[in-house]
Amino acid sequence: MKHTLKQRALITLAATAMAALIGMLAGDLTGRVLTLKAAKAKLLRDVTYFVAQGDAFSDESRAMLATLNASPYPYCSETEIAYFRKLLFQAKYLRDAGRMRNGTIECSATMSRADLPLQQFKPDRSQPDGTLVFSSLPPFRVGNSQGFLLQQGESYVVYAPHLLETQSATSSHIVYTPTTPSLSQNGKIGSGMSQADAKIFTTNGQARLGDSLFVTRCSAHYFRCASTYISITEAMAGDHVHRTLSAALGCFIGALAGLFSSLLYRRNRSMEHQLRRAIARDKVRLVYQPIVDLATRRIIGAEALARWTDEEGFAVAPDVFVRVAEDFGFVGELTRLVVRHALRDFAQMIRDNPEFRLSINVAAADLSDPKFLPMLGESLKLAGVPAKNLAIEITESSTARHQMAREAILRLRQSGHSVHVDDFGTGYSSLSYLHDLSIDTIKIDRSFTQVIGTQAVTVGILPQILAMAAVLHLDVIVEGVETSQQASYFANADKSIRAQGWFFGRPMPVDAFQNLLSEGKEETEHPFTVASEPAPCHAVFFESSHNPLKISSSSPI
Repeated sequence: MKHTLKQRALITLAATAMAALIGMLAGDLTGRVLTLKAAKAKLLRDVTYFVAQGDAFSDESRAMLATLNASPYPYCSETEIAYFRKLLFQAKYLRDAGRMRNGTIECSATMSRADLPLQQFKPDRSQPDGTLVFSSLPPFRVGNSQGFLLQQGESYVVYAPHLLETQSATSSHIVYTPTTPSLSQNGKIGSGMSQADAKIFTTNGQARLGDSLFVTRCSAHYFRCASTYISITEAMAGDHVHRTLSAALGCFIGALAGLFSSLLYRRNRSMEHQLRRAIARDKVRLVYQPIVDLATRRIIGAEALARWTDEEGFAVAPDVFVRVAEDFGFVGELTRLVVRHALRDFAQMIRDNPEFRLSINVAAADLSDPKFLPMLGESLKLAGVPAKNLAIEITESSTARHQMAREAILRLRQSGHSVHVDDFGTGYSSLSYLHDLSIDTIKIDRSFTQVIGTQAVTVGILPQILAMAAVLHLDVIVEGVETSQQASYFANADKSIRAQGWFFGRPMPVDAFQNLLSEGKEETEHPFTVASEPAPCHAVFFESSHNPLKISSSSPI
């Protein structure tokens, strides 16, 4: 009997030891798999952001070239150069703009005539739309960074590719055109690259080449792809957590369960799949920022803003996840979620305040989606909200496809909606061009607001924008008002202007917004302080016996 018990103990001990050993081996293997999956997820985040930024640079370049070619001034006159210089000051990514013929730069917004290079440059390639691309031009080199020059017609712009670099310490970026891959960094691929290997850098997806992992994303709008990579050795050396935790499971069943759970948890952890799941599970939340009429000092509306935190707990910037939804073709689902949530949150508020206007942002893809307007109408009907109370905001870049934008805006206005153009002034179109689209309101980009009270050259552009808006009978909303000086600047304008920004109220949950409206019904003043998104500290006071609210005073603390 004792022998039998001893045997059982030995068997149990041996089985436990074997299970622990198997669990350790399985855990180590699991750790390696998870480490590689985490590395791929990071590469995907990097390259998605990289392509989005590249598209933003290209959007600005193409819009600037169109504006330069439409210049109303004599060719390369001092007046035209001054006009180019003013446009360049508004650009976010461009370093120079000017005129060019037969490969020779004839005038520049940043170089004097005496400093213009005399040599004739040859383009490296011509893009399908006729744009000529010049790279590594001596006048525009900064250190080891080459400047890229794009020419359309007789106009050119220059941007620096180093602006595309992300701050990732473990991944490098290689940019290719779809037809002729050419290395832009650190010699990762040699001249002997095979045709099969070259496809890695011109096709969306993930691949392994030698000791390296590659993730490639191609722009949905331009003839360009980007790849990020990391060596497997680097990935393993940089992440010991998963391997250590997995190896410590200690038993065969636990190790298998951990492996199974981890594989399920890590499956499809890309930003695209996470965002799709978040939309399906209603995990994208909305916050609302007050919009104030500066003439009456009353809150007359709110802008709905989407916010998303990914499954790893990181807050993703709206411009990043909206671009992901656009590129992967499901931005309409995100828009439907925003419309549904915003109308649910504000339906009763709008019925109580018939003049209150709620603004939502839509993407360019929504304008061309035949399901968008019916969805909007059905949502308004279910919520019992008139179309006039829901303003539609489109980005200035959405107007680039003129005919499509014009038809979509016309249908929206015929349905009763007002149409706002967001981020106006970022370089895509002129006021007269937007007036031709029959929009109602422009929202002046916060970059103009922030230079008020400074010596920046762009300060001089604001009066011109306001004057042209008045001539074209366009309403104006100013974004990014953060100081009393900025608020006073627009409040003293001849035209009645609306504004939004941290000075009047930060983006906040609907409950906080409702509390804000409720406080406005009381006779006494109440300081408005809401713990929402990080912002400079301001004390803002409201007074009114009815809605909408009236701002009586404000002072920074």
